[in-house]
Amino acid sequence: MYIRTATIEDLDAIAQVEAECFPPAEAATAAEFKERLEYYAEHFWLMFDGDLLIAFVDGFVTNQKDLTDDMYENAVLHDENGDWQMIFGVNTIPEYRKNGYAGELIKRAVDDAKRQGRKGIVLTCKDKLVHYYAKFGFEDEGVSESIHGGVTWNQMRLTF
Repeated sequence: MYIRTATIEDLDAIAQVEAECFPPAEAATAAEFKERLEYYAEHFWLMFDGDLLIAFVDGFVTNQKDLTDDMYENAVLHDENGDWQMIFGVNTIPEYRKNGYAGELIKRAVDDAKRQGRKGIVLTCKDKLVHYYAKFGFEDEGVSESIHGGVTWNQMRLTF
């Protein structure tokens, strides 16, 4: 297993993993990932088993303190000098789940965000995952204003 940041050549594999991990209403499309990779490929953390992409975490950087739905669709809003690392997705293909791989990627994203001088990391998750992210130090801030995919999300924040 190894971790690296993304390149545009990873587009198809990223889109495939996303489709395996999220229902269509919540999943980003290949076109959305293409735009994201053009603006912030260095904020995609990919984990491979050999040549197989098994998991990834992605999100952009902004000065905006809360994660909003427009961020998912507008990669141009990325600000490399921003204070907050947003996480839009934590994905692990089903056959590799429950092995700690997503946790390794989250820790890598946290380490990189600290090294880059960010104030912290923000993500949203469903109720059933609040306890999971709390293990990494994220605090539940309650229901997010995001209604991405027609779902109720909780906003979680890790402040450095």
